Amino acid sequence: MKSFEGRVAVVTGGASGIGKGIANQLAAQGMKLVLADVERAPLDEAVADFTAKGFEAIGVECDVSKPESVEALAGRTLDAYGAVHVLCNNAGVAGSGGSTSWEQPLGEWEWVMGVNLWGVVHGVRSFLPLMIEQGDEGHVVNTASIAGLVQGSGIYGVTKHAVVALSESLFNELGNRDSKIKVSVLCPGWVNTRILESERNRPEAPRPAPSEETEQLALMRKIVEGMLAKGLDPIEVGSIVVDAIRNESFYVQTHPHWMNMIESRMQNIVEGKDPIGVPPPGMEDLKLPTSD
Repeated sequence: MKSFEGRVAVVTGGASGIGKGIANQLAAQGMKLVLADVERAPLDEAVADFTAKGFEAIGVECDVSKPESVEALAGRTLDAYGAVHVLCNNAGVAGSGGSTSWEQPLGEWEWVMGVNLWGVVHGVRSFLPLMIEQGDEGHVVNTASIAGLVQGSGIYGVTKHAVVALSESLFNELGNRDSKIKVSVLCPGWVNTRILESERNRPEAPRPAPSEETEQLALMRKIVEGMLAKGLDPIEVGSIVVDAIRNESFYVQTHPHWMNMIESRMQNIVEGKDPIGVPPPGMEDLKLPTSD
């Protein structure tokens, strides 16, 4: 997709973090914005911020885990602008983590899967038919994670692997139809966002029972918080995404120096080895305490 000026972009999770960074860079290319987010106050602030800069933007409160909410988002987009050319299925949550996959309550699985995976599914089902029917060029960007390309890592990793697989399917399905709609899957590493604070948006029920955090988990959380704080600015991620749309790049990575993590997984698969990965740069020598 080469032309951005005057066209329409929908960004879920657009009130903060990577979503807002992507929206900022798309707006800088002359696109009209539809920001969708489950948090009303930050959404209003983001829209005010963009309009104050002279960008054209509206905000739509949306829970991407609910198909009717995403359908309403599509309707509001068409009512406001009459078309959609770029769809960024970006909304995501980290989940609470901290226990084994079989110990996580069903509500945790439903929440994280609902936002991270079903949010992308609902976005694709509600918007892609509209984009195809327009007969114009367009682009879908699904936000996964480096966690979707390396060894599995709990519920979060399950959702991100699924988003990568869905995106690969879309790439081939659209290609087989000679569609003008292209697809990218964004697989970021550490980015300076509030992803670890996603509990703020957890539905009131069901919630996992509070558990005592072990020394190991507390240390790991502190380390991850530090890595995120030193991570890429979301604006930089937005620039990478704009380039990917312009160049029709499928796999979009923000940390190419992490390629050895992906290579390690692929080598394990090809050679029939156990799924033991390598840590991200900066964490190689980390010695975590073991629990009793």
